[in-house]
Amino acid sequence: MDQHPTTPGRGLTRPPHLRPGDHVAVVATSGPIDPQRLAAGTALLRSWDLRVTVGPHVLDTHPVLGHLAGTDTDRAADLQAAWLDPTVDAVMCARGGYGVHRMVDLLDWDALRAVPPKILIGFSDVSSLHEAFAQHLGLATLYGPMSTSTPLLEDGPTAEHLRRTLFDPAATTVLTSATAATLVPGRARGITAGGCTHVLTAERGTPAARPSYAGSILILEDVNEHPYQLDRLLTQLLRSGAFDGVTGIALGSWEGCGPLDRVRDVMLDRLGPLGVPIIWELGFGHCPSTLTVPLGVPALLDADAGTLTLDLPALAER
Repeated sequence: MDQHPTTPGRGLTRPPHLRPGDHVAVVATSGPIDPQRLAAGTALLRSWDLRVTVGPHVLDTHPVLGHLAGTDTDRAADLQAAWLDPTVDAVMCARGGYGVHRMVDLLDWDALRAVPPKILIGFSDVSSLHEAFAQHLGLATLYGPMSTSTPLLEDGPTAEHLRRTLFDPAATTVLTSATAATLVPGRARGITAGGCTHVLTAERGTPAARPSYAGSILILEDVNEHPYQLDRLLTQLLRSGAFDGVTGIALGSWEGCGPLDRVRDVMLDRLGPLGVPIIWELGFGHCPSTLTVPLGVPALLDADAGTLTLDLPALAER
């Protein structure tokens, strides 16, 4: 079958790609940062001939809540300052964990909207920022590894895919992996959206939550959620209407979520009745080797071939 978006679109505004000498700001929006991993990630980015600055509160820890990198106000201030800095071309989150939900509503969206578009990079907890940037700024973003994440620091293909996406996005318009397989056959067109399943579920009912993902190729992945917990998350998304009008689904990794055959059964049981093409294990998310997936870009999902092909490069020409 060949699905089509209910409201065809051209996607969101794509920020320009990077060139050697461009400036990347690293900010901590969620959990506390390991200084050694921060140094390693910064060195890697600099090896790509990028200028890198680190937000003033990146190495902070919340005075009471040790699971947060500094106060909500300081984390939001670092992100906003980086975005408003006219010399910054891209903002990369240092890590995930938890914390974006607490600070995202502290951002001045009018001020952020008033500056030229730039690149936002991150995954996991950063899913909340991807949603907010899409809804408030109409901006395409990159669901990819962060500066201290293990795949970026320890897996060559992960780092190379991110680097090519940033510098030569036309070379990364076809996304696939050795694990990609058909869960529900068919082809579908839509605008890429989504992220980490439990974070997207927590977004329901918040100011950044869209009514549904109608017209979207939805990407979903997660980590350390048991099959019954994934069942609960997907059921909540279904009951809330989030999946109404979705044209196709690309499933990523499910590290620490239990036996994959049980996870696959949950996905088929909850998502199969939507009647849209679904790819299993496309190779992004919380896995040792991960793809960078653009969000807000028109794409063709081919579940039979196990590919997600972007109609446009992730980032615009300069």
